[in-house]
This record gives sequence, C-alpha cells and structure tokens, in this order.
Amino acid sequence: MEEALREAAKAAVEGEVPVGAVIVSQGRIIARAHNLTEKLRDVTAHAEMLALTAASDYLNSKYLENCTLYVSLEPCVMCAGALHHAHVERIVWAANDEKRGFGRFGRELLHPKTQVEKGLMAEESSAMLKKFFNERR
Repeated sequence: MEEALREAAKAAVEGEVPVGAVIVSQGRIIARAHNLTEKLRDVTAHAEMLALTAASDYLNSKYLENCTLYVSLEPCVMCAGALHHAHVERIVWAANDEKRGFGRFGRELLHPKTQVEKGLMAEESSAMLKKFFNERR
C-alpha cells in the first residue's frame, strides 16, 4: 500500500485527485499508476484502469487471476466493473469512498472469486485526500 500512496502523492503534485494503484503478481509489482484524468482529459484515466492496462500488457493477458490490486481509495463502479472482467484475485484499498465507491452498490459488482480487504493505511490516504481538496476550496 505504501507504493500506492506514493503514486497518489504523484497525482496530487500533478493536480490530479490523489489516487494511486499498484498491481502485484507473485510478490512483485508489475504495474503502477495514478490518476491522470486531468492531464489526459479522459474521465476513464483512473489509477485502477491505467494499472489494469499496464498489468495486462506486462502479463500479455486480459486476465489478472493471480494478482492483487492495492489502491489508495475504494474503486468506483467503473473500476469495479473492469476489475470484475479482469478477474483480479484480490483488491486491497486504503480509504473508503462514501460518495462514489462501488460498495454503495454491492459486492456483486466484483468477480465472485475476488477477495476484498479494506482500511490498510486508511488514515494516510484520507489525510492526503482531505489536504488536496482543502487546498482547492
């Protein structure tokens, strides 16, 4: 999760909402990304989506069955759908997203075999998000 938070910090420096993600396979980081929606002018350029693409390229597979996604904020519905289709084995997030997190709509959005863990380094992630939004108000 520390690496995902490092990615989130990069996003904040670039004026992006500070969300970062890494994907791990066999104990090794195979993809890392942070939000780039502003820079790319692309509403789908969430950290999770970019990390999924990078991991798929690395593994030369659309399925990430033996992979874990670490992300600093609970994935949105769009990202949950992509994670479902990628068959990600495990998702670990730091801070819950009370407004836009997929959890508001149900666990069924994820693949049935996907394991979920939440709250890892939640305080650090929440603090980064609060600071980012307070500076913009």
